[in-house]
Amino acid sequence: MKYAYTYVMDTLSDWELGYVLPELNTGRYFRPSIEPVPVRTVGLTLDPIVTMGGVRIVPDATIDEVTTENTAVLLLPGAETWHESQHAPVFGKVADLLDHEVPVAAICGATGALAAAGLLNERRHTSNALEYLKMVAPDYTGEPRYVPETAVVDGPLITANSTGGLHLGRLVLERLDLCSKETLEAWFEFFHTGDGKWFYALMESVAAR
Repeated sequence: MKYAYTYVMDTLSDWELGYVLPELNTGRYFRPSIEPVPVRTVGLTLDPIVTMGGVRIVPDATIDEVTTENTAVLLLPGAETWHESQHAPVFGKVADLLDHEVPVAAICGATGALAAAGLLNERRHTSNALEYLKMVAPDYTGEPRYVPETAVVDGPLITANSTGGLHLGRLVLERLDLCSKETLEAWFEFFHTGDGKWFYALMESVAAR
């Protein structure tokens, strides 16, 4: 069994993974015969954390339990506490996963943390702004590979700015090859535009499975 591990910490930005987690965990729009990807929360310890929205989460596992063999994707949400040194064990895990082509998806403050750890210097990436990365990561040298887009993919690494939860979700589902092209397009466009025609296109694509 492979899991969608979601790193959780105090001040986690509740909304940033709100699009991708339900789709991974339910598999409701996946192609036929593809099973859901269970979501497991992972922390530094099993002690509860409290999100920015005040939601209390007890992690299912610790970061040490995340391996290249049991991970479908590691999701890193934004948070106001990424600058704290206690999160250092996460970056070694990220480097190992990326070296083994296991997807890692980071959004908002998590991209700043990866930049500070030197993990964005050699890969195409985005963030809230180039100036933001320079501010939070003094040793960052990845400016030539910075792309001013909402979300960017470079091999197994997916990065997004703080407005890019939906875009990150699309890239994760695409990278894992879970949905048909038609379903993924309709899913993204419906939530992106709110146009009802995409809702019907999404339902039709699912019915055609």
